[in-house]
Amino acid sequence: MDSRRLCEALREARVPPGLYEVPDCPGPPGLPRSEERLYLEEQAGEWAVGVMERGVRTVLERFPDEDRACRSLYARLTGAGPPPAPLTPDEAEMLLHDSDGIQRRAREQLARALHATRRPPEPQPEPEPEPERESESDPERDQGPPPGGAPGGGAHGGGVPG
Repeated sequence: MDSRRLCEALREARVPPGLYEVPDCPGPPGLPRSEERLYLEEQAGEWAVGVMERGVRTVLERFPDEDRACRSLYARLTGAGPPPAPLTPDEAEMLLHDSDGIQRRAREQLARALHATRRPPEPQPEPEPEPERESESDPERDQGPPPGGAPGGGAHGGGVPG
């Protein structure tokens, strides 16, 4: 595969053209490219697949030929990569019995990533308690307290006159 065929294949796969940058593969006129996109370029006789983030190009992989580089970029953009390798028995055991540790490590990785981008983590919303529902069949509840201010009627607070 060459870069021209890669462009055709990405169009056929309906990958938005703003998500990648390939030589001689312009997107539709006037279409802005995403600030973060994957790219393919030739560098000193090698082919590089990389990511452009905030104007900085970072090479992810280098290839000796255009075909392998194009196939790698296509797989990254379409998710048509190799199937995942099956878990080893040790990996399966760890996943089954270390869910708390896995969650803790994931939260730590998220905190580090957010810190690296200098964004504070978003607070997790506390679940709001459900308001108590009043019975629609009890008309006294809808009327508020009885006259006289005391529960049960009258100024004495009791239901029996004194």
